[in-house]
Amino acid sequence: MKTNPGRFFEDYRVGEVIRHAVPRTVSGGERALYHALYPARGALYSSDAFARASGLAASPMDDLIAFHTVFGKTVPDISLNAIANLGYAEGRWLRPVWPGDTIRSESEVIGVKENSNGKSGVVYVRTRGLNQHGEAVLEYVRWVMVRKRRDVPAPDPVVPHLQKAVAAADLVVPEGLDFTAYDFTLAGEPHRQRGYEIGEKIDHVDGVTVEEAEHMLATRLWQNTARVHFDVTAREDGRRLIYGGHVISLARALSFNGLANAQMIVALNAGAHANPCFAGDTVRAWSEVLDKAETSAPGVGALRLRLVAVKQGAAPFALKDGEGKYLPEVLLDLDYWALMPL
Repeated sequence: MKTNPGRFFEDYRVGEVIRHAVPRTVSGGERALYHALYPARGALYSSDAFARASGLAASPMDDLIAFHTVFGKTVPDISLNAIANLGYAEGRWLRPVWPGDTIRSESEVIGVKENSNGKSGVVYVRTRGLNQHGEAVLEYVRWVMVRKRRDVPAPDPVVPHLQKAVAAADLVVPEGLDFTAYDFTLAGEPHRQRGYEIGEKIDHVDGVTVEEAEHMLATRLWQNTARVHFDVTAREDGRRLIYGGHVISLARALSFNGLANAQMIVALNAGAHANPCFAGDTVRAWSEVLDKAETSAPGVGALRLRLVAVKQGAAPFALKDGEGKYLPEVLLDLDYWALMPL
């Protein structure tokens, strides 16, 4: 058989390194499509002139373009037969991705644990995105619930110990980044890092209704081949599941209203796709300030944020019920570090 049905839970072995196909050269085309699909308007990723005034050679590719490109490469080997993408940890952006860079991905299996029903299991992988020079541009851990194909004995469970958050000292600031001459007018808001308080919550006000055509285009753009995003027969309810990364990018773009100066995501501490999103849902977002830190770069601070995406019917700033379970209107709970002017 020449076709590939994808991997199932019993096909993974701890310690295995999977080199994913197919390398991809990114360009201004990805940027234009990204900004068309999402209301993204961060100044550093929109303007070469703004980026040069901030110490960079030009405007790099959006941080989440890098994430989606790296993630999409892994889908045929990691999550083609996934039931759900469960979470993220220990994510770091290690160097900018520039137009013209060629990105490839590789993943190491770091954990496996069969579910009690014996029909599926959780696979943990550490993924790295590399450029054409073999330099790592991004790394993260994610864990996925994957179907079993055969009734075979479960492997010994291995559950990796993962950091709850990336330490501020381990954040990588792009070489040359300098916010001492930052233009707040061009960026869109006057708010500095020092103007945010730990515990502060920000309602980002705006909303976007997800359209079937848009999420299908986005998922194809990132070459994500998971069946649940395309094939209405892949789910019992006959609906196409929205790629979780699409929700991440929508929420991040919506957060511009209140966090316009949170220019670059540099770490992904944790994340959960709390409930499924479908076409017709209207996505809104709010953020909570979790921590603040300085960096060694001139004028550059870091803000640790919780970004929550919700759909219609959600109460303001509501996240979990009395038993600690996510409310059904909550789509995404993402914990990340971003760089912004001090």
